[in-house]
Amino acid sequence: MLKLPPLSLYIHVPWCIKKCPYCDFNSHKASDTLPEAEYTQTLLEDFKQEASAIQGRKLHSIFIGGGTPSLLSADAYHFLLSELSRLATFEADMEITMEANPGTYEHDRFQAYLAAGINRISLGVQSFQDEKLKALGRIHSGQEAKNAIAQLGDSGFSNFNIDLMHGLPNQSQEDALYDLQQAIALKPAHISWYQLTVEPNTVFYSKPPKLPEDDTLWAIQEAGQQLLAEAGFQQYEISAYSKGNRRSQHNLNYWRFGDYIGIGAGAHGKLTHQTTGEIIRNWKTRMPSDYLNAEKQFEAGRRTIETDDKSIEFFMNALRLNEGVEAALFSERTGLSGSAVAKRIKMAKEKGLLTDGLRLQPTEQGRLFLNDLLALFT
Repeated sequence: MLKLPPLSLYIHVPWCIKKCPYCDFNSHKASDTLPEAEYTQTLLEDFKQEASAIQGRKLHSIFIGGGTPSLLSADAYHFLLSELSRLATFEADMEITMEANPGTYEHDRFQAYLAAGINRISLGVQSFQDEKLKALGRIHSGQEAKNAIAQLGDSGFSNFNIDLMHGLPNQSQEDALYDLQQAIALKPAHISWYQLTVEPNTVFYSKPPKLPEDDTLWAIQEAGQQLLAEAGFQQYEISAYSKGNRRSQHNLNYWRFGDYIGIGAGAHGKLTHQTTGEIIRNWKTRMPSDYLNAEKQFEAGRRTIETDDKSIEFFMNALRLNEGVEAALFSERTGLSGSAVAKRIKMAKEKGLLTDGLRLQPTEQGRLFLNDLLALFT
């Protein structure tokens, strides 16, 4: 019988004030009035249908993403989290994160969100420069972002993340470092700093902006990592930097190939069956109107991860972590014998992409050439 991994919960709120041209997430322009009460009740019904996946576990973490989850009121989250706590057992001091947008003026409600049970905010700043924000289609200004972060501290939030992007249209190295310097000065517990990528089914894909050249991107990455390290931020994942013990517990569960239930329009889940050892990925219907339609099913599809795919899916997550994972976690999370990948691990070590030892940990070269490392496990 397979030992079950930790179980998290992802909640998707699919509405935004405006769809950003780089965004490929399931988000839809909000109407003047959102069906807040109906949506929160539907989320609970969705969760009840997923209850068999709990299999005796406590909820390890909750992440409320979007869209713009902060368009919903604190009362809605108080009701939702209270009801969820009746349906499942929460781990003590569980991390409950909500994404927020500085441009929706929800920062006046941060104190109420904290009282509702949300104890971590991830603020989608992306840049502190108005010109860059305009190019990204964001609805806030750099000053509004700073005001929102100040309000977070005043409201009692000590644990918050600033989301920043680099490699923006016409961005120089100086521009990118300026954004990082502004973020560091605001004393967040965590910074997510990642490169803008142009994804299919976005406005940027059909109308590509002028992005920095590869040499500039490389210089930004090196200088930014050095700046963050000097400021006391530890890089623990490709795009995640934290101070002290403020690493994102929810994302760590993803990267360690943990389980998660996904509820909400377009949400995805990954679930392990204790008896059969099957690992299932499922996803919910994308359109909010369909999700709220009582005559339609929440689940839009599901697939079993085939045995041949378990290795690469595990390593695609685990090797994002600078510290990697204990070697034993591979068998624990996939149900496969370590011998199934022993030759490939040996080859990766010989190529200098994995460290010697009892951990599956990428070397510095392995992090730089992660795609080459992962190719060994396909």
